[in-house]
Amino acid sequence: MAATDLRGRDFITLMEFDREEVETILDTAHDLKRKWIRGEPHRLLEDKTLFMLFYNRSLRTRNSFEAGMTQLGGHAHFLEPDAVYTPALPGEEKAYSTERISDVARVLAEMGHGIAIRIYGKHTGWLYGKGNLLIREFARWSRVPVINMEDDMYHPCQALADVMVMQEKLGHHLQGKKFVMSWAYSGSVEKPLAVPQSAMIGASFFGMDITLAHPKGLDLDPKVLEFVKKNVKRNGGSFRIVHDMDEAFKGADVVYPKAWTAQPTDGKTPMDPEKAKAIFEANRHWITTGDKMKLTNDAIYMHCLPADRGMEVTDEVMDGPNSVIVEQAANRLHAQKGLMALIL
Repeated sequence: MAATDLRGRDFITLMEFDREEVETILDTAHDLKRKWIRGEPHRLLEDKTLFMLFYNRSLRTRNSFEAGMTQLGGHAHFLEPDAVYTPALPGEEKAYSTERISDVARVLAEMGHGIAIRIYGKHTGWLYGKGNLLIREFARWSRVPVINMEDDMYHPCQALADVMVMQEKLGHHLQGKKFVMSWAYSGSVEKPLAVPQSAMIGASFFGMDITLAHPKGLDLDPKVLEFVKKNVKRNGGSFRIVHDMDEAFKGADVVYPKAWTAQPTDGKTPMDPEKAKAIFEANRHWITTGDKMKLTNDAIYMHCLPADRGMEVTDEVMDGPNSVIVEQAANRLHAQKGLMALIL
């Protein structure tokens, strides 16, 4: 499919798009951001409707989608989880507590132009991949595009915003820039793998030299790592894994330190909170400080938010001159507008 013809496509993971298509989305996002800054109307989705199903709470995702649809001339409906029951895969339904996804998806598709869903964690029993399967079940039955607003595997909308801010801060061509995706300590183990996995997937399209850093026992999905390895080779970048935060930070142009949990990725074994907690507590020193930032090549500091201040990162770094966390959050609006303008 040509990159200029994305209408009707589901957006569940960037792994299902090629570089030209990702660049088309980002180019559209940059263009719409410039129009927004200049105050130029860009009502490309006039009278169109997006239904948003949030099984997990949200600040940036909900408001960026709602504001984005308004600015594009459409409307976003926020649906409380209780309004549509608990989603279930085929064979899991209980008549008294669920409505089949096939029914919900087909009905909403008759009333609007897109369905966006966020679901992971406690709503899937911390069983890796179940949230993604639920979103794909919606997509199977919907005749309008389905957008993944974050599941337990992927957060592709965040990845678009991440690449956008790197292009703005480091130059549009990111070839050869060192991108560090690092684990960081948190007092909470309820941290899905979606952001670190999608951040690396996004960076892998643009020839970046990617370093993944984490303590042992916090491995990411082997299928995602294999995609990243192949994609960086295809696009002129590199990929390596280290288990030392200082080593990873040396010479970095971008650092993205964020907690994720010790999560089995076999799709059969749920997260063990006690095991995860033990690994977390043994690695409390994995925190981004001013001294660690001095190891970098004057790197920009990224985080998807919310960040655990004093655990993942110090205030000195988070509020410092190299922090681009606000720009990242702001670009959620523009990246998603670029996406919706092309697929809805």
